[in-house]
Amino acid sequence: MNFVPSLKMMRMTAAIVVPAAGFGLFLQDSGALLLFLIALFVLVAVTDLWMSLDRLTGIGISGPAMARLLRDRPGTIELCLDRPVGPGLTRLRLALPLLEGLQYPHHEMTILLPEGATLYRVLWDCLPVKRGDYPLEACHLEADSRLGLWQIRDRRPLASQVRVYPNIQQEARATAALFMNRGLHGIHALRKAGKGREFEKIRDYVHGDNYADIHWKATAKRNRPVTKVFQIERTQEVYAVVDFSRLSARACESGRRTGSPHTLAGPGVVGAGESESETYLERFINSALVLGMAAQQQGDHFGLATFSDRTHRVLTARSGRGHFNSCRDMLYGLFPQTVTPDFEEVFATLQLKLRKRALLVFLTNLDDPLLSEHFINSIEGLVRKHLILVVTLRPKGCRPVFSPGTIRTPGDVYEALGGHMQWHALAETERILQHKGVHFLQTDDESLAVGLVAGYLNIKRRQLL
Repeated sequence: MNFVPSLKMMRMTAAIVVPAAGFGLFLQDSGALLLFLIALFVLVAVTDLWMSLDRLTGIGISGPAMARLLRDRPGTIELCLDRPVGPGLTRLRLALPLLEGLQYPHHEMTILLPEGATLYRVLWDCLPVKRGDYPLEACHLEADSRLGLWQIRDRRPLASQVRVYPNIQQEARATAALFMNRGLHGIHALRKAGKGREFEKIRDYVHGDNYADIHWKATAKRNRPVTKVFQIERTQEVYAVVDFSRLSARACESGRRTGSPHTLAGPGVVGAGESESETYLERFINSALVLGMAAQQQGDHFGLATFSDRTHRVLTARSGRGHFNSCRDMLYGLFPQTVTPDFEEVFATLQLKLRKRALLVFLTNLDDPLLSEHFINSIEGLVRKHLILVVTLRPKGCRPVFSPGTIRTPGDVYEALGGHMQWHALAETERILQHKGVHFLQTDDESLAVGLVAGYLNIKRRQLL
């Protein structure tokens, strides 16, 4: 506990002590009276402080064990004051410590305590601007002394944590049109190409059946032709494999996130400052969660894997709201690492842990020639068992040299040539991967989620899995 002079005390000191001390230099006869006046003021101030030291005694404050918020979306932190009513205490000021990923509209909050209340709830507005966990370890209290000459301050410990999750509202709105009248059931069912790959039953051979579908063991056992019947797979496994190595720290071409209409502005805003530029990893995380929502809507199981220079976690594919929350908990704390990805290690791990054939969606960057060569040389074994979809973001300026509107100044010629070399390298990588049976998707950062979900639905429609 500590105490500081209030503004009221400073004004009274300027109005009483300073003039009395000045007059005492010139009025020798009134010196004793002026000295008595100063001593009386000091005595009143000391007495007020002594009688107000217990001003905050008995006041407890608690917060939620976990406050869950969404990035770039205003939220509240709920605090609870226990036994706030003291002798003559009607006003209390609170202050929270500044957290790296949060903005506050006000640095402190003044609350009026109702008479006779034993509990008081405080809602503290904030705007999360960065994903992650932020421990809320203390809350600072301040109350005026009985005469208002002092401000009594104290600190109350808190055992709370603020968890900021990725905000996928922008991506979910962008992909909503892909699911209109396209469910797997109902009168607007999406047409499937092919006969299906999942075995359903056997039946007697009828004229027109494909010879490749004949069940030869059953035919020999029953002494008559028997055909296998297949059905369209209803439940498949989809995995998003997120790369958070060094290249994922690059800023997107579109710059700062544009989908959030909520901002805190004004001179009173404190905290983390402006929201950071959107990185490739932010797009990867949001798109992976949107893909999980799409997979659950289509009746598939969704899983996750994260890697950098090694495989960090592999979450087995499942479905349901609880599993989606587990996926979100797995991704919210990912931040780019300054390491080079090891594709050979992650491919070996996936081959070992994934027994059933699945769609593996790699969210990574292959515009680096060495990394793309490493990826191509290491993926042979994984392609034999699983269906691979590689999704990469198109770097800034990556386009053919003769694209319209790219050349305006002589300096643009060299930038266009550099962009053309990147475009040609990615086109060559795409050609080699397609030759190996790997699907390749190159898209802009703003349309990543839409392109990813559209590619997934196309694979479902064509029954490639």
